[in-house]
Amino acid sequence: MNPRSLFHHIRRAPWCAALLCAALACAPASGVTRHKKKEKPAPHHRTTAMAPLARDGETEARLLDVYKLIGAGQMREALAHAESLVHDHPNFQLAQLVYGDLLAARTRPVRGVGDVQETAGPTGAQSLADLREESLLRIRALRERPPAGAVPSQFLQLAPRSKHAIAVDASRARLYLFENTPTGLKLLGDYYISVGKLGIEKASEGDLRTPLGVYYVTSNLDPKTLKDFYGVGALPINYPNPYDARRGKTGGGIWLHGTPPAQFSRAPKATDGCVVLANPDLDRIIRTVEVRSTPVVIAPSLKWVAPQQLEAEGKPFSDTLGAWRAAKASGDLNRLLGFYAPDFSANGKPLADWLPQVRAELGRAHGRDVQLKDVSYLRWTDSADTMVVTFGEVPEGERTGPVKRQYWLRTGNQWKIFFEGVIG
Repeated sequence: MNPRSLFHHIRRAPWCAALLCAALACAPASGVTRHKKKEKPAPHHRTTAMAPLARDGETEARLLDVYKLIGAGQMREALAHAESLVHDHPNFQLAQLVYGDLLAARTRPVRGVGDVQETAGPTGAQSLADLREESLLRIRALRERPPAGAVPSQFLQLAPRSKHAIAVDASRARLYLFENTPTGLKLLGDYYISVGKLGIEKASEGDLRTPLGVYYVTSNLDPKTLKDFYGVGALPINYPNPYDARRGKTGGGIWLHGTPPAQFSRAPKATDGCVVLANPDLDRIIRTVEVRSTPVVIAPSLKWVAPQQLEAEGKPFSDTLGAWRAAKASGDLNRLLGFYAPDFSANGKPLADWLPQVRAELGRAHGRDVQLKDVSYLRWTDSADTMVVTFGEVPEGERTGPVKRQYWLRTGNQWKIFFEGVIG
């Protein structure tokens, strides 16, 4: 579907103008095609009251087709498409709302999206406002496509073992799924999501906010062990990560999960802090990504850049990491410690308590060179610049070694490690 064409047609329909009030100032769109790929077999899911799953993104595309028909003045065709959509997905509340408007338009003028009598009280009014916002965000995501070939600025370098990556743009209520190919990140699809009731920037347990930062998928919860509330499954992430802990952030249990049978999707701000997707979309992600090696970036908004720009921006840090490797290979403890922050922590151990472990590692190496394999580093910038670095540390002459993760913080022009731990 051509985003510009859709935008043009809907603007012509007076009762759809409210859908696009936030899109009038948008930049011209750049098309991104959703690619199909061979997926891993789907895990066994519960069958309790769950509707058959559509393909990822299909249901949203059908809703946008209804908008296009309305904008083109093809009201009968729009009604038929909407009726078919709600028949297939009776739990899709936004589609039900548009269908209701189309039915009402046959007997009276419809002034705007969700043109119903204000008799439902405050709860009904809030639900209607949420649906209108959801509609705007879905159309905005179609209008404001990422530039072709661009990637989020956090993904400076991904190792081949990270076969996929996820980025969430909270301002657009959108999740982007990437495949890490030999030629770089390729966008596979993007999906509407819901975040915390009170928005983003989680700081404490129970604050109803979604965290911001660089995380990793830690597990894939068996849907048979979950309540229907979580839909087709759940992918927990490692909030709070070491950077969160350093800043005193608390809480936990942040997942990517689905929706209960009665809801196709949730309001843009409706969760206790998790990132929630429609079940067909989450099902695609569950069948695609890998546990432990899939990064999940959650940002207020994503900055999209050319891959060549990332390579240039990552070069200074790559040189620093190389210098750390050389210091480790030298066996010189004092030289190595120059890369660590005074308040360094290794799984709760301060620097002084961690030193015996480092001395033991240096002793086992016997002055051999150290190779870093499958190196990933992801940048996170808020009040400070940080790097999340993952690599295999393999002494010369050996085939394998521990997989480590480091968190680096930039102070002035210097990068210092404030956390290091073995993850595999």
